[in-house]
Amino acid sequence: MKRISLHWHWRTFEELSRDELYAILALRQTVFVVEQKCPYLDADGRDPDALHLLGADDGGVLRAYLRIVAPGRRFAEPSIGRVVTAREVRGKGLGEQAMQEGLRMAALTYPGKAVRISAQQYLVRFYGKLGFRTTGEPYDEDGIPHIEMVWFPAHPDGTS
Repeated sequence: MKRISLHWHWRTFEELSRDELYAILALRQTVFVVEQKCPYLDADGRDPDALHLLGADDGGVLRAYLRIVAPGRRFAEPSIGRVVTAREVRGKGLGEQAMQEGLRMAALTYPGKAVRISAQQYLVRFYGKLGFRTTGEPYDEDGIPHIEMVWFPAHPDGTS
């Protein structure tokens, strides 16, 4: 697997340009609605309270994305969601790069706080490799099996 690198940029909702917002919504809808054949309301009201990570290629095309939602907006903890990579660049480590950057920013923005995700169940192993642990039982979200997972920050002594 050949890894590729993207240019990663963080934006608050207010900092997103019109073109960036359009690219984000197009990528999310292409993958989550069209590819996964899952009609759902992507505009869930949480984007204004989130930090947005955009991963663009050298040509400026958005290839990967995620958001960190503020504590109390979805879960008690900060949460990472809408993790997505474009089909044409999957399998090149971009999801892992995005998640590592997301966890880094979550730890800086919300020091000492755990991070919760609602993971599609088939991705448990992927998130587990990043240090997430499952909590609770699987559940249906928009017709797709999900499970909550939590990542706990390392203590200053390096333990988690």
